[in-house]
Amino acid sequence: MLLTDEHRQITATVLRFCQQEINPYIAAWEKAQQFPVHEVMAKLGALGLLGIKYPRAYGGMALDFSYAMVMAEALGECHAGAVPMAIGVQTDMCTPALARFGGDVLCREFLAPAIAGDRVGCIGVSEAGGGSDVAAIKTRARREGSDYVINGSKMWITNGLEADWCCLLVNTAEGPAHRNKSLLIIPLDAPGVTRQKIHKMGMHASDTAQLFFDNVRVPARYLIGEEGLGFTYQMLQFQEERLWAAGSTLRALDRLVDITITYTRERQAFGRAILDNQVVHFRLAELRTEIEALRALTWHAVERYVTGEDVTKLASMAKLKTGRVAREVADSCLQYWGGMGFTEDNPLSKAYRDLRLISIAGGADEVMLGIISKLEGTLPKPVV
Repeated sequence: MLLTDEHRQITATVLRFCQQEINPYIAAWEKAQQFPVHEVMAKLGALGLLGIKYPRAYGGMALDFSYAMVMAEALGECHAGAVPMAIGVQTDMCTPALARFGGDVLCREFLAPAIAGDRVGCIGVSEAGGGSDVAAIKTRARREGSDYVINGSKMWITNGLEADWCCLLVNTAEGPAHRNKSLLIIPLDAPGVTRQKIHKMGMHASDTAQLFFDNVRVPARYLIGEEGLGFTYQMLQFQEERLWAAGSTLRALDRLVDITITYTRERQAFGRAILDNQVVHFRLAELRTEIEALRALTWHAVERYVTGEDVTKLASMAKLKTGRVAREVADSCLQYWGGMGFTEDNPLSKAYRDLRLISIAGGADEVMLGIISKLEGTLPKPVV
């Protein structure tokens, strides 16, 4: 895909932001297992980076999705995966359906402050008994007059401890699992909402929470789009989420190869640099090739998406391949750091822990394979 000067300007702005406003504080944020999300979002909002693809009426730039993707890729400059992930939740996970189907009143109340960085959002889909199996969620919202009353819980909610509102997928009716769901905006200061911190093996700098809803009452006007179409809206939202996950990983993987080349050139064993061993420099060349192939797949999907095509299959392929390549790069590079790679604060050790999430979150590898197989027409026919 050909990039414009405006693409390159966004890249330069995001790189500078990562270097000046994020990386100097990563160690402290990792130790605290939380970062000042409102402060960071406010700075990003002031730069116009939270609404790149959204309408000018709500403070956005009204650019196509490719411009949002150059931001995602540039965020790979961050020296921890947690902060880009939290930013991506705000820009590409909890807001796409709101922007597309929410209507003017709801967008002015929730989307505009999210673009400005004044309010932080999160996305509530996964549950303890239904993560990648979105159709299996149990959280319900029943209609009572002009309100919805919500009961249930959500798991693995990035920004969940600090977010001001949640884009929540709930069951609003009986009937088929793919046609009984809706998306609701839930202010997280509403009575009946409680939050509990989840401790993770990686992505330490971002807060992750379990959310509980006990007779939480919200106005019916907080419904996004039409009742019963929530599953469809969420599947459309997943296209951008999965492309974002792929794009935001590319630069991070390149950085792991870069620093491993530097380290293995300096590290000596048996009288020569580790890098001088053919098995090492050939392996690093192979890893770089895998990253470039992933970049080509990801940007091919983006190019198709901005023309209006449904890229569910390509986005699923990119998400699947990202998880596989990330694990391969992190594991292989860590090996060449030896014992240093196994220490807590080593950049490879941190990446190894952080990147493992890609094959789980936003749809596990096995779910991506199922989607691809379905769209390829290769799934076995059900037995009647």
